Amino acid sequence: MGRPRTPLLDRARITATALELIDAQGEFSVPQIARRLGVQTGSVYHHVDGRDGIVELIRERVAQGIDSSALDLRPWDTALKAWARSYRAAFAAHPRAVPLLMTNPVRAPRVLAQYEAAVVLLLASGFALADVMPVIVALENIALGSALDLAAPEAMWELADETATPRLAEALAASAGNRADRAFEFALEGFLAHARRRLEA
Repeated sequence: MGRPRTPLLDRARITATALELIDAQGEFSVPQIARRLGVQTGSVYHHVDGRDGIVELIRERVAQGIDSSALDLRPWDTALKAWARSYRAAFAAHPRAVPLLMTNPVRAPRVLAQYEAAVVLLLASGFALADVMPVIVALENIALGSALDLAAPEAMWELADETATPRLAEALAASAGNRADRAFEFALEGFLAHARRRLEA
């Protein structure tokens, strides 16, 4: 038999399969990937640097959805706002990947390049070196938390008896519709306002 025209296994197929598993069940294993692709587990390891290598391939795949050109915008707060919205949208497409990616060190060169661009932006805008990473991590926390929130039900509070929590019932009624989007914008504006004050100080 000759070789198949389309290879059974490559990094792109491994990444796509792992991401499908994560989207479905929140986790993946190399044997699961192999079974889905119809190959031996050992064959997968010929294409990737173990499980951690697959995690980084997933990170790169998800991060492709982030508009890194947003970091070229000026002024800095316009750039961070656009980057945060794009960041949130990219991870909202794969919310179950968030816990996995956030508990593994970032090694993917293309992802690190985005962080480099963010650091350069903040330093050029006058932020103290010691403040740069707290600003970036805080912005990530807002974007990733909201990405998870987008995957949650619109009605997160179920009141069996509204008379027991009447003010909560009123607040929920007053904020109905686009809960996650409104909360994200509220947090983002508050974060940027604090960052502006920090910069001015």
